[in-house]
Amino acid sequence: MFGPGVAPVLVLSSNTKRDSGRKVQLENINAAKAIADVIRTCLGPQAMLKMLMDPMGGIVMTNDGNAILREITVQHPAGKSIIEIARTQDEEVGDGTTSVIVLAGEMLAISEQFLEEQMHPTVIIGAYRQALEDMITVLEEKISVKLDVNDRKQLLSVLQSCVGTKFIGRWSSMACNIALDAVNIVSLEENGRKEIDIKRYARIEKIPGGTIEDSTILKGVMVNKDVTHPKMRRYIKNPRIILLDCPLEYKKGESQTNIEIMQEADFTRILQLEEEYIEKICSDIIALKPDVVFTEKGISDLAQHFLLKAGVSALRRLRKSDNNRIARACGATIVNRTDELKEEDIGTGAGLFEIKKIGDEYFCYITECKDPKACTILLRGASKDVLMETERNLQDALHVARNIMLNPKLVPGGGAVEMAVSRALMEKSKSIQGVTQWPYKTVAQALEIIPRTLAQNCGANTIRTLTALRAKHASNDIMWGINGETGEIVKMDELAIWEPLSVKLQTYKTAVETAILLLRIDDIVSGSKKKDKSDDPRPAPATEESMKE
Repeated sequence: MFGPGVAPVLVLSSNTKRDSGRKVQLENINAAKAIADVIRTCLGPQAMLKMLMDPMGGIVMTNDGNAILREITVQHPAGKSIIEIARTQDEEVGDGTTSVIVLAGEMLAISEQFLEEQMHPTVIIGAYRQALEDMITVLEEKISVKLDVNDRKQLLSVLQSCVGTKFIGRWSSMACNIALDAVNIVSLEENGRKEIDIKRYARIEKIPGGTIEDSTILKGVMVNKDVTHPKMRRYIKNPRIILLDCPLEYKKGESQTNIEIMQEADFTRILQLEEEYIEKICSDIIALKPDVVFTEKGISDLAQHFLLKAGVSALRRLRKSDNNRIARACGATIVNRTDELKEEDIGTGAGLFEIKKIGDEYFCYITECKDPKACTILLRGASKDVLMETERNLQDALHVARNIMLNPKLVPGGGAVEMAVSRALMEKSKSIQGVTQWPYKTVAQALEIIPRTLAQNCGANTIRTLTALRAKHASNDIMWGINGETGEIVKMDELAIWEPLSVKLQTYKTAVETAILLLRIDDIVSGSKKKDKSDDPRPAPATEESMKE
């Protein structure tokens, strides 16, 4: 096709759309700015809520950056990658989803002037990279403060600054105590390694009804199940618990099974065999004198009869995750076959087994555990929407508590840390040679978007507040920030507003890395289907007209 000296040509069919160069970069920046503007009012204690309609017609009311962006449908590819970073932030550290979007949007917005002045993106990217490294150094070495993880009062004050910006801010002391207790319960130390698995072992159960003040944390597990037989015991102190992963009913054939019977007695014998099998597995269980049996599979009527005669309460069709939590709470081992049951498999760590009725549903409580490594957080609230938002807020608080336990370092909140880092970068920019110093300087200015937005959201005079804040930081006092409730300038250590270092580091890294990624893009090629041949999944054959030489 190509002879010597003939340059290869990008071949585009007539239905492929292509934008390139400065136009694409500016489009990407505008997309990021548009998403940041949607989220901006959700930052700080005076944050507004967004009401979103999902495709199924349900309503989501929230000010959690990640929850909002999950529901928004965006066509622009750069907009999609901005939404992705909120999810990354949520999965990594659980908090700071709104800040990361606002910061990433601002990082891209400040690069616009340099692109219009024909500065090459790689120069801007180089400055951003250097600024990010310096930010991390300043945060870790100059601004962060060590925290004693045994000091409950200080831990609660850190959690309160996280919860204070959310919907459950009014019940912050209750929410913080629940989050801290949950993290302490599920934390496990093995061979010098600390593991805090909130996702698996701290379950949040939402039950509509009551008020938010009725929410509690159980030192044990609660599951939405009732005993299988109405005559079984529903209140047992110091229960012996067996956990099973096998059915207590006769095994059915995997596929269609045909049995040929020659005489009438054979059929009776088959039924008898089924009964004998169930009796055998029940006697295996009863031999260990348990009080409660949980199984992930079914329990037949005959098995219920045998267990009831022996005074054993049984619950069936538990979720695997619930079974694992009960095992952690009462010290039992999940067994796959009844004939392998041993005394050490029985859980004796629980102090109380009881069935309670809340509303129309029955709930099984396994509480008063000696050393539970799993817990259930019981949330009550007026409506489903309130409960959903409370759960999202509590998840953030749980993550923050976990981050502090794993990395007990703090930085001042309320925009103080941004101003301090901004000032440090400004000082550093004076020593940078060449054209790189201009993008580097604007990164320092971009960080001011967080205190500026905080001031805007509580209706303060933005310019006057920021000027006064800069003056305070010029005298090398890094504790000055903005009170998000009133818009006044206050010392963050006096107001006790702290944030975990891990959340801030992740916010800066994610925001700057995303800005770098989007600045690198200079071409968007999107292939769209032809209208008339949309049903045919195969590509259209190349014709002479569709080739450009």
